[in-house]
Amino acid sequence: MMAFDTDTGQSDAALLDAFAQGSQAAARSLTMRHTGPLLSLARRMLGNEAEAEDVAQETMLRLWKIAPDWREGDAKVSTWLYRVASNLCTDRLRKRRPSDADALDTLPDTRPGAEAGLQSQARATALEAALAELPERQRLAVTLRFLQDRPNPEVAEIMDLSVDAVESLLSRGKRALKDQLASRKDALGFSEDG
Repeated sequence: MMAFDTDTGQSDAALLDAFAQGSQAAARSLTMRHTGPLLSLARRMLGNEAEAEDVAQETMLRLWKIAPDWREGDAKVSTWLYRVASNLCTDRLRKRRPSDADALDTLPDTRPGAEAGLQSQARATALEAALAELPERQRLAVTLRFLQDRPNPEVAEIMDLSVDAVESLLSRGKRALKDQLASRKDALGFSEDG
């Protein structure tokens, strides 16, 4: 049997079918392919590494449970995963106490140099804080579209909205982020032009 990895070129649906037939290599490949992006989405939505890991793990567990019943063509596996992860994040956000938003974790520091790294970290922290202030639907739309590079039609499918509704959320979200970050442009190293 051929080894599976994220570079096999096999579709997610083919790998999911192989997993349903008992291939652990297919499960590893799907896990490697999707866990990183799911973690990134959950981190940005929840602002908490441990919760993000829980969401990513629960999302993958749900995929394994439905694998035998998966019908190719109903939805893309990646879209289904993002929808489940975003719903799990939304559920967690609704259960939180209001003070939990103040306890955002910072992003991992991968700075190339001290000054550039500090500025990059300040920008990332400011963006995370500004994202946390957005209403959850705007935050999800902005995160999926601009931070996860998902096209508007896929964001619409994940969020179960029309493309027009997603574009409206994105427009309001970008405007709110710009307003929130405007007073910190100089401190974050952005010129008036940029």
